[in-house]
Amino acid sequence: MTLSLAFNAALITIIVTAVLGLPMGLSMICGSILYLLIRGQDMGIVAEQLLNGMYSNYIMLAVPLFILAAEIMNSGSLSERLLKWCDAIVGRFRGGLAQVNVLQSIVFAGMSGSAVADAAGSGKMMQFMMTKDGKYTPSYAAALTAVTAVIGPIIPPSIPMVLYALISDASIGYLFLAGIIPGLLMAGAMMVLIAITARLKNFPVEPPTPLRELPRMTWHALPVLLMPAVLMFGIYGGITTPTEAAAIAAFYALIVSVVIYRSVSAREFYASLLTSAKTTASIGMLIAGALVFNYVVTVENIPRSLSTMLIAWDLDPITFLIAVNILLIVLGCLLEGTTILLVIVPIFIPTAQALGIDMVHFGVVVVVNIMLGLITPPFGLLLFIMTRISGASMRELVTDVFPFLLALIGALLLFTFVPETVLWLPRTFGYGG
Repeated sequence: MTLSLAFNAALITIIVTAVLGLPMGLSMICGSILYLLIRGQDMGIVAEQLLNGMYSNYIMLAVPLFILAAEIMNSGSLSERLLKWCDAIVGRFRGGLAQVNVLQSIVFAGMSGSAVADAAGSGKMMQFMMTKDGKYTPSYAAALTAVTAVIGPIIPPSIPMVLYALISDASIGYLFLAGIIPGLLMAGAMMVLIAITARLKNFPVEPPTPLRELPRMTWHALPVLLMPAVLMFGIYGGITTPTEAAAIAAFYALIVSVVIYRSVSAREFYASLLTSAKTTASIGMLIAGALVFNYVVTVENIPRSLSTMLIAWDLDPITFLIAVNILLIVLGCLLEGTTILLVIVPIFIPTAQALGIDMVHFGVVVVVNIMLGLITPPFGLLLFIMTRISGASMRELVTDVFPFLLALIGALLLFTFVPETVLWLPRTFGYGG
């Protein structure tokens, strides 16, 4: 597969400008413009790709709405109520607070769709709870919060799955269903590892919450716990599309925080809108750059050429998936996840389709890989976030993350080799893949 001079120049421009500090989305636009200049093509193609890609995809509206829902929940008392309920359920066991961290991420995953929102929302509170009175080391508490946040975009709703649906034309509804069992299996792997570590290191046992208090605490947390059920019922009951469900999620979070719990002031709501707008703009710029650069990649015929080359190697689906797993994990150490999803993954989709790999199964494998990139050094975003929150050194944090990372890679291999773990639930609801 020979690349043209124009494409090589564009690639070098993207790498150099990104290294110099230009946002990746702008770097991709700059490289694509240079490509068009060298090829003598109309510069209006850039605007055409942006407009067609950004404004013709109704599905993309789900991204800012899920971001807003997560921000509203983080600004209110929803996280605190959720943590208290989780503590009442699993806090009584050895290493209970560590198990609480996993359980709250499972529930929070059904509301936010973002790993960063999950870590930022409960990170400070879990860090305080776990390190209070020296129960756990700051690095272990921070590492656990980082790895549990990975569950957020696996269990629906999921912003990365929305973006994957954008580039693959896979059904968002079935992608969301496909993420439930893998997300729960990942959480189960973490909880087993915590239980083993708790006995080896003699983690503390928290004072148990009296069982008679559990109904009252459940009632207080019920509006929070109902949100995932409301979303899933809306989507799979045929009442709403996933994009409409994202709007309902934002509205529901607002009603619960402002009307029911009265925990969000006008100032905090404005701050949530501002933060959501900034985050959406950042993701939007990445999407815009990826749309333009993907046009360049398509003109160069890279996906089809790569597909032809890989098929000529007579790869079977499992070997191809293993190769993709390895590549995505390595890239996750170096690149931001959205960039990988929007620029690298579309190159592999034609090959995956030619090999008969189900697009929903492939989507879950891809998203899990990209989430693991958030906790792999040297550029794991969640590692940086938790380093700031905890004050622990990166070296200590990586040391405590490593056993969990191995457990999650083991779960990833299970999803890769046994597609039924991903596809059983979508097929139960009528998926024909």
